[in-house]
Amino acid sequence: MPLAILAPVTILDVPVHPVTNEDFLALVGQFIAEGNPRQICTANPEFVMTAQRQPEFMTVLQNADLVLADGVGLLWAARRLGRPLPERVTGSDGIYLLAKRAAREGWRLFLLGAQPGVAEKTARILQDRYSGLQVVGTYPGSPRDEDYPEIARRIAAARPHILLVAYGAPRQDLWIARHKDELGVPVSMGVGGAFDFVAGVQKRAPAWLIRLNLEWLWRLVTQPWRWKRQLDLPRFAWRVVRSGSKK
Repeated sequence: MPLAILAPVTILDVPVHPVTNEDFLALVGQFIAEGNPRQICTANPEFVMTAQRQPEFMTVLQNADLVLADGVGLLWAARRLGRPLPERVTGSDGIYLLAKRAAREGWRLFLLGAQPGVAEKTARILQDRYSGLQVVGTYPGSPRDEDYPEIARRIAAARPHILLVAYGAPRQDLWIARHKDELGVPVSMGVGGAFDFVAGVQKRAPAWLIRLNLEWLWRLVTQPWRWKRQLDLPRFAWRVVRSGSKK
């Protein structure tokens, strides 16, 4: 029986679907079985605030087939709005969950993006970890229009079930929305820096910091150039508090 997608929680005009990690995997399988091109986005407070400034990105998030809560700030906002989300469903963890399920189900993956060599290393690591995993293509490429013909050719030849795109937000999400129908891949999902984490190019926060919901602090310390982006966190909190007070 198909899994129904529950009505999203709307946070500052961005829909976020109340799904668990297991629901996410079940929906991926459902989308693959149906065969129609679908887009999955992961969202966090930075995404939501970027969407306030970029109407095109807001439109992509509002039209996505599934928007996952990749950010503890969204869980906090949903609770404050009276519609709690069940748990975080992150791209960084989701790539492992997808690879494990894909190895079991025979789903074919294509890894697109990141710096040259990173997607290939990611594929090797995932295939070593999950026996039988089919990574049918890797390619760095870029979201530039001149790179699209070669990307499309490679994807058409590989015929993946799942396309993971690591161009960073919002570029990856805009690119998927623009091309998913012509590419015809059943599931396309932006994964940000997930390839870098798997390949060891960028170190993810220690597990204890993640449990304390302080991954944002780790990113600020290890990537100080992100400080301007991190200012979106208090802005997000303030906007959520104001939106709730108007009801």
